[in-house]
Amino acid sequence: MSMTPDGVREFERLGIDVFVETGAGEAANIPDSAYVAAGADIVPTAADAWSQQMVVKVKEPKESEFGFLRPDLTLFTYLHLAAYPAVAKALVGSGATALAYETVQLPDGSLPLLAPMSEIAGRLATQAGARFLERPQGGRGVLMGGAPGVKPAKVAVIGAGNVGYNAAWVAAGMLAEVTILDKNLDRLRQLDQISVGRTTTMASNRGAVERAVAEADLVVGAVLIAGARAPVVVTEEMVSSMKKGSVIVDVAVDQGGCVATTRETSHQDPVYVQHGVVHYAVGNMPGAVPQTSTYALTNATLPYLLDVAVHGARGAAARSEAIRRGVNVVAGSITYAPVAEELGYAAADALVALGAA
Repeated sequence: MSMTPDGVREFERLGIDVFVETGAGEAANIPDSAYVAAGADIVPTAADAWSQQMVVKVKEPKESEFGFLRPDLTLFTYLHLAAYPAVAKALVGSGATALAYETVQLPDGSLPLLAPMSEIAGRLATQAGARFLERPQGGRGVLMGGAPGVKPAKVAVIGAGNVGYNAAWVAAGMLAEVTILDKNLDRLRQLDQISVGRTTTMASNRGAVERAVAEADLVVGAVLIAGARAPVVVTEEMVSSMKKGSVIVDVAVDQGGCVATTRETSHQDPVYVQHGVVHYAVGNMPGAVPQTSTYALTNATLPYLLDVAVHGARGAAARSEAIRRGVNVVAGSITYAPVAEELGYAAADALVALGAA
């Protein structure tokens, strides 16, 4: 669910009507009655919800929802268009205005609307890795923290951003032997001070990744380039060098994956085995904990959603460079350069496109 009742109340306080599809909050244990108490109107179908001027979601539109896209619609959600070209094509063809949570970017380079889901996904990555290392789940039968007189699991985390740090932090808390790799030495220095010896930091290069992957019981892929397709850092040859029953959790799957052997899976069927290695590559990992995710997401997105709802996409983008970077598609044009480049489109200026929409 993309909004809590408290979020609804903020909209209603400003005189903005909110329409919630019936049952939308059930997975997060938020009943329709809680939204009604906050001032929302409950509508019976998805079509009713999509008929409003602005639609707020968690995930990119599904194929069954493409028919709801239209020129006078503003959509604000996670889009990940570089990894989902069919969604990009549908949005471009519809003439809709679409903003992506994952590309809203502050001047310091941080991604405030991606951060909460990254934190949750990183923590879940280690939980999932620990579970699938168990022998009944197809893993090597290794306990993350080992036992007295027995070595703990070796965990390699590739990428030291929000996902990687949270994965490493939880793995260290489970008493695993953790190595975190990244190209950004300043980031590694920062993590070195935070972890106080609980993790080993390593400069990422081809040789270092090869060794870390080959030695690991669990590899967490946590590489991100904002808005663009994730680079493949772990090759198929590296995967084949891993011990049988080792586990890979590729959190970058929403951006195409950073492991060559990754293909997206689901919460219902989360793993597959290739080269004897268990692969966990679930898209939208935070969907496993919808109550936590809904509250964390609303905490982060609410100020930006309100800005767009009050001022319109163009007004909000003109006021805020962060929101302007979040604009991905307007009136048949892609306006976020990394996505346009990845998908072979000519990038349009967001403010110019919004002015002409």
